[in-house]
Amino acid sequence: MPLSAEELHANKKIPTPGMLAAIAQRWSPRAYSDHAVAPADLKLILEAARWSASSSNGQPWRFLVGRKGDPTFDRIAATLVPFNQAWAPLAPVLILAYAVAKTPHGNPNPYALFDLGQSVAQISIQAAALGLATHSMGGFDRAAAQSLIGPAEDFLPGVVLALGYPGDPAQITDANLHASELAARARKPLEEIAFLSPGEPFQF
Repeated sequence: MPLSAEELHANKKIPTPGMLAAIAQRWSPRAYSDHAVAPADLKLILEAARWSASSSNGQPWRFLVGRKGDPTFDRIAATLVPFNQAWAPLAPVLILAYAVAKTPHGNPNPYALFDLGQSVAQISIQAAALGLATHSMGGFDRAAAQSLIGPAEDFLPGVVLALGYPGDPAQITDANLHASELAARARKPLEEIAFLSPGEPFQF
């Protein structure tokens, strides 16, 4: 029997005891409901990004926000590679996340994309806390994105996010994508990512 969106969402929850609920339930679906994101929720999600940590409090993150039906949504969707165009426009919101390339003093900011990544993580976690989901995509045309945000010496495209409520996985008709949607979540064990020294796993 096919899984419903609710059953699939529950199955994706991380089983680690003590994990913050919003982190435990965060995952990246490709199937989205057509239910709109309430303006108050969208504002709260972007506020979570606004209060992210940043180097020297430079706050280099910027977000081009498109809601389905408006021109910005279509412009962002048009930057996506065909693989992502096949599913991402199902989401009611698309966001092009980018960074200011220079510090407030006009120097190159080597931490701009790192800080942007932190702000996007907070978007994902706040969205999960509200029962919403995000899917970050690196598969987009950089030149096309650059034309939307300004010159490369000033702005750095980071990622495009789909945002909305998880939808019926049957929406995904591509067999490979559908299998990926239903697959169990997996991560490398801690001993492969946390070390006392290179090659020596950290001991808890």
